[in-house]
Amino acid sequence: MKFRPILSIIAFFSLYNILMYYLGWNVWVYLRVIFEWESPIIYSILLALIAYSYILGRLIKSLSWLSVVGSYWFALVQYGLLLFPLANLTVYLLNQFPIDERSAIIWTGSITLLLLLLLFIVGTYNAYSPVIRHYEIAISKEIENLKELRIAVASDMHFGKLSGRAHVNRLVKTVEKIKPDLILLPGDIIDDDPKQFVRKKMGEILKQLQAPLGVYGVLGNHEYYGREIPAFLEEMEKLDIRILMDEVININNSFYLLGRKDKTDARRKSFTELVDGLEPGIPIIAMDHQPAELKEAEVSGIDLILSGHTHRGQMAPNHFITRKIFELDWGYLKKNKLHAIVSSGFGFWGPPIRIGSRSEVVEITVKFLKA
Repeated sequence: MKFRPILSIIAFFSLYNILMYYLGWNVWVYLRVIFEWESPIIYSILLALIAYSYILGRLIKSLSWLSVVGSYWFALVQYGLLLFPLANLTVYLLNQFPIDERSAIIWTGSITLLLLLLLFIVGTYNAYSPVIRHYEIAISKEIENLKELRIAVASDMHFGKLSGRAHVNRLVKTVEKIKPDLILLPGDIIDDDPKQFVRKKMGEILKQLQAPLGVYGVLGNHEYYGREIPAFLEEMEKLDIRILMDEVININNSFYLLGRKDKTDARRKSFTELVDGLEPGIPIIAMDHQPAELKEAEVSGIDLILSGHTHRGQMAPNHFITRKIFELDWGYLKKNKLHAIVSSGFGFWGPPIRIGSRSEVVEITVKFLKA
C-alpha cells in the first residue's frame, strides 16, 4: 500500500516519456529531412529540456520562465498526439504509390506544421478576445425593492504569468460594458499563489471593478494549490473584493448571497448547513467554484448557482471529458426551481489557447416575479 503512490508516479512518467519519444521522433524525422540534421544527442537534450520545462520552471525560481515554455508545450503535446498518427498514416499510404519517401515526409510534415500553427493562432485569439454571454432568468420570489438584477460573472481568470495586466484590463473593460448591479467572481481568480499578481501590480487595474451592490468572490481549487490563501485574501481586501468562505450575506434585504469554499477543502460546509436558518421567500444566489453538487443545491432551495472550473475543456476535444464529468460543464441548466450557470472562464490554465471554447464574461439578468 505504501508503494502505490510511488508506482503511480513511475507509471505516469514512464508513459509520459514514451509519448515524448514518439512526438520527438516525428519532429526529428521531419527536421532531418528538411535540414539534414545529424545531431541526435543535442536534439534529445533540447527535447528533454522542453518536455520537462514546466516542472523545472516551477521548481527552480531562476528558471521560472521555463514554465511559460512548458505551458505552450502542453498544447503541442495534445494536438501533436492527435495529428501525428494521422501524419504517420498519410506517409505510409503515400509510400504505397510511386511517390518519393522524402517528398511524402516533407509535404505531410509541412501540412501538419501549418495545421498546428493555425490551431495556435485561432486558440490564442479565442483566449485573449473575450465575449459576453447573456442569460435572462426569472425567479419566482417577489421582492418589493428589487424587480430586476443585472449580474456580471467572471470566473477562472488565473491571473499570473500569461494572464497578465493586459488581460486584467480586458476584464475591466468588458464588465464596464455590462453596467452590472453586482459583480461575482466564482473562483480561480489567480493562478496558484498571488506573487505574480502582486509583482505585476494587477490589483491597481482590478480595483477598477465597481458595482453598486459590490464585488464578491469565492476560492477556487488553484487558490488552494498555491497554499497562500491568507495572502490572497489580504490582497483581495485591498481591492474591495470580498471573498465569501462558507458564508451567507444579506444584500440590501433583497436577496442572500452564498459563497462556498472550494471542493478541494474537505472541511467546507454543505449547502444544507449554509442555508439553515435563512428567511424563506428571499432569493438565494450561490457561488460554488466547481459545478459538482447541483442536486444538493436544488434540494437546499438555492435559486441561482454560478460556477466555473471546467473551462469547457479549454482545448477541444477535452470538452467531451468535462461533459462526462459534470452534469453541466458549460452554459445554462434548469433543475426544477434551480437555475444553474457554468462559465467557460475568462482566463485559461496552462497554454493561453482555447479551441472549441472562448474566454467570456457572463451577463445575467434576473427578474423577480410573483410565485
